[in-house]
Amino acid sequence: MPKIILSRSESLDRLLVSTEQMQQIEGKIFAAGMPVAALMEKVGGLIARRFQALYPRSNRVGILVGMGHNGGDALVVARELWFQGYQVSIYVPSEELRELTNQHYAYISNLGINIVENVESLGNCDVIIDGLFGFGLNREITGSLFESIELINLSKIPVVSIDLPSGIHADTGAVLGIAIKATHTLCLGLWKLAFLQEQAIEYLGKTELIDFDLLLTDIDTVLAEKPTISGMTTSRAVANLPVDRAATTHKYQQGHLLLIVGSEQYAGAAILAGLGARATGVGMLSIAVPNSLRPLLLNYLPEALIIGCPETEAGTIKSLPELDFSKYQAIACGCGLTDRPSKIVKQILAANCPIILDADALNIIAKLGIETTISKREHPTILTPHLGEFKRLFLKIPTANKLTATIAAAQASQAIILLKGARTVIAGADGNSIVIPDSTPALARGGSGDILTGLIGGLIATNSREDLAISEVVATAAWWHSQAGILAANERGDLGVDPLTLTQYLTTVIQNTSESR
Repeated sequence: MPKIILSRSESLDRLLVSTEQMQQIEGKIFAAGMPVAALMEKVGGLIARRFQALYPRSNRVGILVGMGHNGGDALVVARELWFQGYQVSIYVPSEELRELTNQHYAYISNLGINIVENVESLGNCDVIIDGLFGFGLNREITGSLFESIELINLSKIPVVSIDLPSGIHADTGAVLGIAIKATHTLCLGLWKLAFLQEQAIEYLGKTELIDFDLLLTDIDTVLAEKPTISGMTTSRAVANLPVDRAATTHKYQQGHLLLIVGSEQYAGAAILAGLGARATGVGMLSIAVPNSLRPLLLNYLPEALIIGCPETEAGTIKSLPELDFSKYQAIACGCGLTDRPSKIVKQILAANCPIILDADALNIIAKLGIETTISKREHPTILTPHLGEFKRLFLKIPTANKLTATIAAAQASQAIILLKGARTVIAGADGNSIVIPDSTPALARGGSGDILTGLIGGLIATNSREDLAISEVVATAAWWHSQAGILAANERGDLGVDPLTLTQYLTTVIQNTSESR
């Protein structure tokens, strides 16, 4: 496979930083001789130009100015927009401004730009720019400022936030008392962790990264000190997809996946997991199901090797026939299995290949205990819980911060953890993690996770690259799943994306990405 050369924008787009890391990176800039005032001018100019592109016909602009450097950026934007003919009104709720911000405020005052006494005076604006707080806020907003932000949110006037919506914690995404509900957020330099925290989603609006030329060497130096947190980008995922095959390949070189899935009650789960696996182009697909489901599976997946299993009176798998686990490159188990066949899960824990555990298999593991099952495996294990399953698996790990919870669970279990949600997080035992930045509520339907399990299993089975970590493969499958959902929702609406329809968009995503290469 050819080496993928990333552009600067692609490199920046996949990086995520904490407040501490961003402060260290900026510190390196200033230590190298960049004046703070010069950087503020540069950032303010970039924001002003982007604002003009977003709102070329909006004449009346209100600007919220905080006491720190975020407020200084906002004042530079105000000045530049005023010179371009916008009617600018400025509201400064704080009486004490930092020195550089105060200098810009003095110049604004001398220019005669309108300064208002209260936020109600911005009620006739076409759009508001939020420059109250940047990524350093760590206290709750109270008092008159709380009331001002509440009025802005109630006004429904479009808001463009600089770096972060004011009131959002840059690391956790938590709302600190109250927060601006932005229409657009222009993130400065590097993505902050908050942009991939679910609790911040409704406040961010459309998001963009404003590159103000941070040195990649400075970024690499700071980020090398700790395990990385990165976002899965399109270019990154496309580079991982097995779309290029040798002309002389054959099915035995494209992986063999075993799915152990389904029951009388959840027959559809077996079908959907199989269809997800099929989309990966896996060379061989074996599906173990209760005997009574064999005809149904053959109808949907005639190319698969359907393994009929003895079943209980309740229609669940009673036992597995004698299987040689060594011939599979991956095994996925749990979709629609019900939580009765715990001995089956115990069997596959001994397999000498990667295993993916989802749904009912996770409930069984929760009962058996992580310490006595997963953490002792010599081969990779992938757990794919939603939040409820995660809480049952990891009773002692707090879940208020989804990102840190996933990382802690991966380290505790020595497994790869994929925690599902509007922002799916994948973490490995090494502490590195990947976040899927885009999703759609159209995926919030029963059966969607079964498809993801099939995708993960198929991609792992087909992966022959020694340089590609399994956690990267898992994240690629999650990206593929979310992109299919987004594409389907764009064409059919959120209510039109049932799981069976979703499977039909999986190959469309591959076609679209292949054409863009």
